[in-house]
Amino acid sequence: MEENKKTESMEIIDKLGEEESSFDLRKLFTMIVLNWQWFLLSMFIFICGAMIYLRYTTPVYRMSAKMLIKDDNSHRRSSAQMLSNMQDLGFISNSTGIENEVEILQSKILACDAVKDLKLYTDYRTTGRIKETILYKNQPLNVDLDPVHLTQMDKDLMKCLRIINMSITKSGSTYQLAGKVTENGEVTSNFQTSFSSLPATLNTKGGVIRITKNSGQVFPEGFELFVTIRPPMIVASKYAGSLSVEPTSKLTSIAQLTLTDQIPLRGLDFLKQLATCYNRQANADKNEIAYKTEEFINGRLEKINTELGTTEGALENYKRRNNLTRLNLDATESLAQSSQYSSRLSESNSQIQLLDYLRQHMDNPANKYQIIPSNVGLTDNTSTALINNYNKTVQDRNKLLRAASESAPQVIALTSTLDELEASLRVALLQARRSAEIQRQGIEEQYRRYNSRVASTPEQERILTQIGRQQEVKSGLYLMLLQKREENSISLSATADKGKLIDDPVFEGKVSPKNSIILLAALVIGFGLPVLIIYLLQLLRYKIEGREDIQKLTKLPIVADVAVANEAAKTKAGIVVHENKNEQTDEIFRAMRTNIQFMMNESDKVILFTSSVSGEGKTFNAANLAVSFALLGKKVILCGLDIRKPALGRLFNIVDRENGITPLLKKDTVTMADIKSHVVPSGVNNNLDLLLAGPTPPNPTELLARENLGMVMKLLREEYDYIILDTAPVGLVTDTLQIGKLADVSCFVCRADYTPKSSFGLINTLSEEKKLPNMCIVLNGVDMSKKKYGYYYGYGHYGRYGRYGQSYKGYGSYGSYGYGNYSESHYGDKEDKSIKM
Repeated sequence: MEENKKTESMEIIDKLGEEESSFDLRKLFTMIVLNWQWFLLSMFIFICGAMIYLRYTTPVYRMSAKMLIKDDNSHRRSSAQMLSNMQDLGFISNSTGIENEVEILQSKILACDAVKDLKLYTDYRTTGRIKETILYKNQPLNVDLDPVHLTQMDKDLMKCLRIINMSITKSGSTYQLAGKVTENGEVTSNFQTSFSSLPATLNTKGGVIRITKNSGQVFPEGFELFVTIRPPMIVASKYAGSLSVEPTSKLTSIAQLTLTDQIPLRGLDFLKQLATCYNRQANADKNEIAYKTEEFINGRLEKINTELGTTEGALENYKRRNNLTRLNLDATESLAQSSQYSSRLSESNSQIQLLDYLRQHMDNPANKYQIIPSNVGLTDNTSTALINNYNKTVQDRNKLLRAASESAPQVIALTSTLDELEASLRVALLQARRSAEIQRQGIEEQYRRYNSRVASTPEQERILTQIGRQQEVKSGLYLMLLQKREENSISLSATADKGKLIDDPVFEGKVSPKNSIILLAALVIGFGLPVLIIYLLQLLRYKIEGREDIQKLTKLPIVADVAVANEAAKTKAGIVVHENKNEQTDEIFRAMRTNIQFMMNESDKVILFTSSVSGEGKTFNAANLAVSFALLGKKVILCGLDIRKPALGRLFNIVDRENGITPLLKKDTVTMADIKSHVVPSGVNNNLDLLLAGPTPPNPTELLARENLGMVMKLLREEYDYIILDTAPVGLVTDTLQIGKLADVSCFVCRADYTPKSSFGLINTLSEEKKLPNMCIVLNGVDMSKKKYGYYYGYGHYGRYGRYGQSYKGYGSYGSYGYGNYSESHYGDKEDKSIKM
């Protein structure tokens, strides 16, 4: 039953500690309340800084525009419908070429063109009462640099960054200009001039500067204009970096252009000019292709024209050589002529044969004065007429011969006529045959010529086909190139813009600084910085500060948090526990007394106080706890077992070096009478007696190891209700470990802002190895005046009893009772030192 009671009491104390440290929000709230002035100061500083930042920072605005990018590739448009289903499923995105256009729109080269067109490389500023003001289109003067040096500035960027700075003022009607040229931040040239009329030109090392008046603007007296000319590519890089181009949808080719700039009008103009430069560049690309195409077509036309003339000349020469006009017609005509002359040749041969036959007929003696064949197809009219006369004469002669003889005169006359006709006929036939032979030779020659022409027609057709094919190919290519040249000319004259602004650029408001966000961030940082600093300070502290640190370092119960005592609360011996009072310290030690009683069994009486090092207040806590037990009417003795550096006599202002525990430990046998002879009254309470340490022995460890100490404790148990032992620090010597065998409860005193956190390794080891019985922790030195631990309205853990109506408003230091403050040979002759946080 006693063991169960002890266990339950320890669990109750542990739960109380866990409840105090488990709520992190309360810890944060406590930190804020305790350090409210630092939080308020930090937030005030950061909010003031944020307001100054907002006052002096030039705001940045956002502008946007939507551009429709036309797609010239028809196959993409035709495939869009086919790919739509796959796009809906998420397999393919409809980014058909728009990504390339997005990159082009964000390119520095395109931005540089817009910067040069708008002359944004020249920056105009003027100073105001608070900050510089950037001017755009409202500056009184326009300053420009010649294009050659402006281009050279971009080319020299790899070697040096050249910037021209100028300031222009006006006095009366005279303008004063002073400037400098810097390269990589170093001044390389200074120049100054004055002029009274505009435009003005100034030759500098950086180039030729031209100054003109800005129409509609006035240069007032006392006004100072600051002008800076930077390389256009540097300015373009800034705009390209602040420009964002994104497709509005996966299914469209519309791009959203977003730009941030310090001047809204300048940003709107830049977006417009960027679209113009984009179209100009796209048209230039298209026209470049068209010009190259036209140049190529013209060159090819010239070459093909030459080749075509050569081919046509070859055709002409071949036809001329071969007497050809049209091959098909010529071949047909040659064939007809060949057939015709073949027939005529046959007829001519027939005539010759017929003439030879007639001559043979006439040469036959049997046919003398006979009828010559007639109508046999003879074509010679003379011969035919002679034959007809001859035959008629023969017929007449034959008729006469029927009636007369050959010698008849009529017959003789006809015979003589026949002879004459025969001679004539022979001559005619011979002449006819010669004529027929000549005619036949002519016909035969023509026949051979036409027949040869017909035979050579396939070769001529092949040659003409080859020449015609070359002519046809070159003619077709020539016509096609002529057509393409016309089409190219039409495309040159009708080039459409590739990009089209759907809407004019719009102003979308201020981007930065966001007043609400900046102020909120300043408020958060102003609040969070003290939290971070306090957290880091707590993290870097190697000493404990309060109960929470102890709870993180050990599982031992904490029986009390002892605050720093006010000197006004102390009485004799620096005791802060008083009878019939309800001060804060009284309640603390009452709570300590109650918690320790929960840890003790009914037969337990001995309470041991120790610490890790000297100066942690174990003697002070032991003495006041002894007084608290004495106020219950219990008989209590406080024993000073720290015989190496005794401090109990000094605490109670008792100067007695003779009586104490050491003389008793030297005896062989100890009786109650011997003990009483060394016990002295405390002078604080009649129920409290003191057993001081006595003279400092040369062998304290061996002396405490004797059995006499156990005999003394046994006798004291019989005489007193509670025995409280003030022992040496366990972290320095082993005396306390020998005394711990005789104790029932071990109170380990830790001091806030004094005890190192590393000491809890020793404390946990002692607890785990049970070298000290029934251990608990007493947190000493909590400085309530600093409001560091969250104690409000009295003592936060125990409360304030309202019936007494007392308010404890802070305590001073109550003294230091550690080792090292006094020598081993004497004590009690020095003042208490204050415990400081």
